[in-house]
Amino acid sequence: TPRVAHAWFCPFRNLLDMDTFSKSDPGGWQGRAGDTAWHGMARQPSSAPLSTVVVLFVQGSGSSEWKEFGRTEVIDNTLNPDFVRKFVLDYYFEEKQNLRFDLLEPHSAVLGAQDFLGQAFVALGEVIGSQRGRLERALTGVPGKRCGTILLLAEELSNCRDIVTMQLCANKLDKKDFFGKSDPFLVFYRSNEDGTFTICHKTEVVKNTLNPVWQPFTIPVRALCNGDYDRTVKIDVYDWDRDGSHDFIGEFATSYRELSRAQSQFTVYEVVLNPRKKCKKKKYVNSGTVTLLSFSVESEFTFVDYIRGGTQLNFTVAIDFTASNGMPSQPTSLHYASPYQLSAYALALKAVGEIIQDYDSDKLFPAYGFGAKLPPDGKISHQFPLNNNADNPSCAGIEGVLESYLQSLRTVQLYGPTNFAPIINQVAGAAAQVTDGSQYHVLLIITDGVISDMLQTKEAIVTASALPMSIIIVGVGPAEFEAMEELDGDEVRVSFRGRYAERDIVQFVPFRDYVDDSGNQVLSMARLAKDVLAEIPEQLLSYMKTRDIKPRRADP
Repeated sequence: TPRVAHAWFCPFRNLLDMDTFSKSDPGGWQGRAGDTAWHGMARQPSSAPLSTVVVLFVQGSGSSEWKEFGRTEVIDNTLNPDFVRKFVLDYYFEEKQNLRFDLLEPHSAVLGAQDFLGQAFVALGEVIGSQRGRLERALTGVPGKRCGTILLLAEELSNCRDIVTMQLCANKLDKKDFFGKSDPFLVFYRSNEDGTFTICHKTEVVKNTLNPVWQPFTIPVRALCNGDYDRTVKIDVYDWDRDGSHDFIGEFATSYRELSRAQSQFTVYEVVLNPRKKCKKKKYVNSGTVTLLSFSVESEFTFVDYIRGGTQLNFTVAIDFTASNGMPSQPTSLHYASPYQLSAYALALKAVGEIIQDYDSDKLFPAYGFGAKLPPDGKISHQFPLNNNADNPSCAGIEGVLESYLQSLRTVQLYGPTNFAPIINQVAGAAAQVTDGSQYHVLLIITDGVISDMLQTKEAIVTASALPMSIIIVGVGPAEFEAMEELDGDEVRVSFRGRYAERDIVQFVPFRDYVDDSGNQVLSMARLAKDVLAEIPEQLLSYMKTRDIKPRRADP
């Protein structure tokens, strides 16, 4: 499901001045042809103005082709333009969504007829994963010139995610029944763009009273006003009749914004008849009053809310170094990397890691191996650091993890058995240190075979399910992976000695399902990443919800 991102790409700073002998510097410096303005203030042209437009290009998942998505308005006369036009994109956490921004000085609508002022490449995940959804990137593309910077801002289209709970009562409503009092209920209507109204809620009927108190009820904001806080909400008051011919008592109008003020004070509305009917009764004042007793709003927080609030995804890698993979130097080995193609292990690591790294500010990833004999004494280890540094097992970026992985293949002896529990428990230990929602751990295990410590692994997963962490398992090679499917927990929740996992935190996929017969490796790995990462946002949200952790408010 797309998490719709409202991407607002606006300011550029210190742009490349393409107009020869046309700019004067407020501080006294005279610009020349090709000079870059680095003052951080607008340069006003003395003759031909600098006009700028930004063209956004998007790259499809697994594709190398760039397609134009849209353009901003043209802004004249400044080297520091702030663009107003926004681009609305569907955001998918599990995909690498590459964007390209070309800054042009337009002479016509034809791209080739415009001066090129620079460009910036970025992934949408980088913008959303940056502090406060705000990312600054240098413009490049003009050899030997500094082209200025672009500032990218992203926010989620989210005002329709709120849920309202309110309670109302009425006082001295008109009596409509010949015998007894009225049986009142309320009908809420949302106004439409064309002036018509659509019913959006009915309260229960309160029998035989002119002073009813209705039960609290809950309604999504989008149903009440379609996200427009000032849109009219009309409320009709009826007296219920068994035959369905309910008697109209009166009506009143309000808005979401007006209703929301009741969070701090009671709001009383006069119930009135249709104005035409009102005129026939000279002494008519109203048909009673309705009081809003309470009004509260709860937000359905999203993955983006937590990322923008500062939640960091901590990515850890664990790679299977058991002997069943085959000798790394042999082409039949699952660890074999030819000069022309990465191994299945390396491909899976890159596919997943290159997306997750956008949400980790320091880009340092702990990386471990398991199931190998280590030099010099041949001791078997199930959680050895790939960089051979037990005090600091973190590698710089995904490329650093790959480099350490290849180096380990040359120094350790592949052995066994295939134990998952030690590395799961190690990451769970780190996750247990910070449980306030500011950190969430994702463990990627890449393996070729059957688990040797199934019971211990189940116990570790049940324990980890109460912590801020998720586990991704990619199975490489031709082995059967029934045990992995059991750990996945989609059908039956993982349990250990009668204790069930709090949440489903494991996602398993077999690598062979993503080998493209056409040889399109890029597309295959994009599909792999999409499937293994698709559940991470919901798993993070399930942890936050069970712990009642709300996202931190991003600084304005």
